Amino acid sequence: MGDVTARTRKSYEQYCGIAVALDRIGDRWTLLILRELSFGPHRFTDLRSALPGIASNLLTERLRDLEEYELVEQRELPAPAARVVYALTPQGRRIIPVLRALARFGLPMMADPVDGEVKPRHAIFGGFGALFEPLAALDVELRIRFLLDGEEHWLEVSHGRLVRPDTSAQPDLTIEGTAAALVELCQGADEASLVPRLRIAGSAQARRDLEQVFLATATTLV
Repeated sequence: MGDVTARTRKSYEQYCGIAVALDRIGDRWTLLILRELSFGPHRFTDLRSALPGIASNLLTERLRDLEEYELVEQRELPAPAARVVYALTPQGRRIIPVLRALARFGLPMMADPVDGEVKPRHAIFGGFGALFEPLAALDVELRIRFLLDGEEHWLEVSHGRLVRPDTSAQPDLTIEGTAAALVELCQGADEASLVPRLRIAGSAQARRDLEQVFLATATTLV
C-alpha cells in the first residue's frame, strides 16, 4: 500500500485495523466519495454534482489522497467518450461491504423519507442493498429491475453475491414507485401500506427470495 508523504497527515498512531483504516478514509467527505464511486466510475463533475456540499479544491484533495493510498485510480474512457473518470481500484472495492454495513447501521436513524427528496440510487444501493444477506442468498438467483422516480436501475443476486446485472435478460421482479417508499420498505414498513407509491411484481418464488435475501432484516433494525 502507498503511504501519503507529500502532505502532513493526522494519524491515530495505534496498532489497530480500525485506526489504520480511519487514517486513510476517516476524513470528512471521503466515505461519501467512495460511496459514489461504488456505483461506478465518475467524472470529477459527476462527483461535484452528487456531493453538492463539497468545495472543488477539497474534492481534488480527497481524490488525490485516495489515489495515493491506491484506493482510487483515474481511467481514460475510449472514444467516443474520451474522458477521464475516477474509479475504485481492486483494493478500493474492499470498501463496498463496509459501506453496506454503515448504510445498514444508519438506516433506522434516518428521518422519514419524503417523495422527491430521495435519490433512487441511494435508496437502492444504500438502503435496499444494505439489507442484503449473503448467507441467505447462497442458493438464490434473482434479477431485480427498479423503476423509481423515472430512473431505471438493476440488482442481481447470484449464489450469495451481488453481481453485475444482465440488463438484457428478463427481470424476476420489478419494483416500481418512489425512492422514498423503497426506503420506508427497507425501514420495516408493511408493503401493503406503501401501495400505490410502491409496487412489486414477479413470481411467488421471486417474492419469497426477495423476502429471504433482503427484507428479512428490515424489521430487525428498529
